[in-house]
Amino acid sequence: MSKFFQQYFGAGPGDVRPAESSDRFSKLYSKFQVPHTVAFCAAAALIAGLSGCGDNLRPTVTPITGTGPAAQPLSYAFVVSAPTNSSTAAGYATVIDYSGDTIMATAATGPSPKTFAINTGTVGWTLNEDGTVSNVPISTQLQEKNITYSTLNPIPAAGTTSTDPAGLDPVVALFGASTGLFALDVNLNELDVLTGSPDAFKLDVPVDPTPVTAVGVAGATRIYSISQTVPYLTPITLDGAQVDGGVACSIDPHSADLAGFTGVADGVNTSLYTVTSHIPLGVCPDYAVGTPDTRRIYVLNRGSDTISVINSQNDALDSCVCPPAGCVNQNGQTYTCHPTLPLSLTAVSNTGIAPPNGTTGLPQIAGPVYAEYNAATQQLVVSNFDGSTVNIIDVSLDEYGNDSQTFGTTYTVNVGKNPASVTVLNDGSRAYTANQTDGTVSIINLSSHTIETTLAVTGNPRTVVSTQNSLYGKVYVVSPNSPYITVIRTDQDIVSTTVLVQGNAIDARSTTQDGSTSNTNLISRMPGAGQPCFLPLSTFSSAAPVTLANCSALSASEMSSATLSTAARRGSKKI
Repeated sequence: MSKFFQQYFGAGPGDVRPAESSDRFSKLYSKFQVPHTVAFCAAAALIAGLSGCGDNLRPTVTPITGTGPAAQPLSYAFVVSAPTNSSTAAGYATVIDYSGDTIMATAATGPSPKTFAINTGTVGWTLNEDGTVSNVPISTQLQEKNITYSTLNPIPAAGTTSTDPAGLDPVVALFGASTGLFALDVNLNELDVLTGSPDAFKLDVPVDPTPVTAVGVAGATRIYSISQTVPYLTPITLDGAQVDGGVACSIDPHSADLAGFTGVADGVNTSLYTVTSHIPLGVCPDYAVGTPDTRRIYVLNRGSDTISVINSQNDALDSCVCPPAGCVNQNGQTYTCHPTLPLSLTAVSNTGIAPPNGTTGLPQIAGPVYAEYNAATQQLVVSNFDGSTVNIIDVSLDEYGNDSQTFGTTYTVNVGKNPASVTVLNDGSRAYTANQTDGTVSIINLSSHTIETTLAVTGNPRTVVSTQNSLYGKVYVVSPNSPYITVIRTDQDIVSTTVLVQGNAIDARSTTQDGSTSNTNLISRMPGAGQPCFLPLSTFSSAAPVTLANCSALSASEMSSATLSTAARRGSKKI
C-alpha cells in the first residue's frame, strides 16, 4: 500500500480516520481551487495511480529497439610482408581489421617468406626462404609465440642434382585443405601432405610434372593439382635464348616453343590421398578457382588464352555427348557443355569455339592470370595480363547442375596496363583490377561492362582483395615494391587510407568476402610459372633479365645481371 494512501485513509480497515481524511481533502481542495467534481475525479485518479506504486505489481513494458545500419562484417585482411635485400631477416604476418582499417596484430614469421596460403580464414601458412613453413593463427590475439614451424624436404645443395642444379627451393606453392596442408614440389613432382598441429609430414602424392598451383573448396571430396609440364628448375630454350624454365610462361606464354607443353589437372582424393584423374588443360596453366557449390573448377591457361572447365562432380572436363536434337534436362530445356572457354580472337581461331554472344570486343591475345567467381551473379571475372583486359563470363548453371543456355556469354572491358589480379564485390556490382604497370586500379561496372573510374595507388599493384557486407565495402591493394596497403572505400570509390606494414607486402588475402562465408581464393601466387613477377615488366632489361631470382625480387637493387638463376637463394649473392 502506498504511503499516500496510508497517510490519508489509514493503514487498513482498523485504522480508518474519516474526519482526518475529510479535513485533508478539504485542504487539498482549497489549495488547488478546482470544482468539486473535477477535484474528486483528480483525487480518485491520483489515488488510483499512486496506489499502483510501491510494492504492488506493475505492468511489463517492452522497450522499442531502434534500428540502425547493418553490423560491420567480422573480416580481416591477412598480409604477408618480407624484408628487401635480405634472405635471412624475418618476414611478418599482419592482421588488419575491416571495421577500422587497424592493424590488430603483427608477428614475425620465418625468414623472407615467398608465398602463403590460408584455410577458411583461421590459419595461414607462409613458405619461407629457408624451406620451412610457418603456421600462423589468423587472430587479433596473434603473437610470435603462437607461430609454429614445419619442415619440408631438404633443399638440394647447388650442383648435387641434375633436376635442381642451382639448389633452388623446389616447393613453389602451398594449399590448405580441411584434411591437411599440401606443398607443391616441382623437383620431385609431388604433393607433400602435412597434417596435425603443427603440421607434420604425412606422405607424398605423385602428380604430373611441374605442379605450380592447386584449387579446391570446403566440402569438396577432392582438390586439383595444376601442372604445367614445363621444366621448372632447369633451363629451356625460349625464342632462341636459354631461360629459367620456371619463368618461361611468364616471359612469353604464347611462344611456339611452349606449344608442346600442355598442362594437366590431377584430381586428388583428400580422404585417401590418391590421384583419381588426369585432366588435360591448355598451355601454361597458372591459376584456378572453384565455385562454392563444388560443381565447377575453372583453370586459366595463359599460353592458350583459354579457360578449361572441369565438372568436379564427374571429375572430368565439362563435356557431354548429345543426340542430334541436343541434350535435354528434366524440365525439357536444352543445354550444352563447355570444356573450353576462349578469351581472345587467337583462342577462337585455334579452338574453333566462339562465345554464344559472338567475338565482339575480344582482344587478339589475353593472357589470363587471375579470376574470381561471384555467386550472386554466377559470373567469372578474369584479369588478362597480356591483353590488358578483363573478361566477364556467364557461368550460370540450371537447377540440375548443367550449363545454362547462356553459359559462356563473354563481355570484354579494356582496363589499365597489365592487370595482375581482379576482385569482385560480394553483390556482383563492381570489379577492381590491379594494373601493375600503370600503378592504378580500374573500377568496372559489371552491369554495363564499362569503366566507372580509375584510381592511382601506392607502388605497382599486383593483388586486390575485397570484403563487402555493410553500407560500404573495402578493397585492399598490395604492391610488392611498397610497404603500404592501399584501402579503397567502395561507397564512394575513393582511397580512404593506407596501412603501413613491416617490409614490403608480397601478397594479401581476405578471410571472407561477405562477412559470413569463407573465401574461395585461398592460395597466394608466387612469382613465375606464368604469374606476374613482383616488379612490373618495365623493371627488367638486358642488365636485369627475367630469371627466377629476379622475378622474386622486391626491389631493383636485388636484381642480378645473370641470364640464369644460379644463386642458391634470392639475395644470397649476385653473379
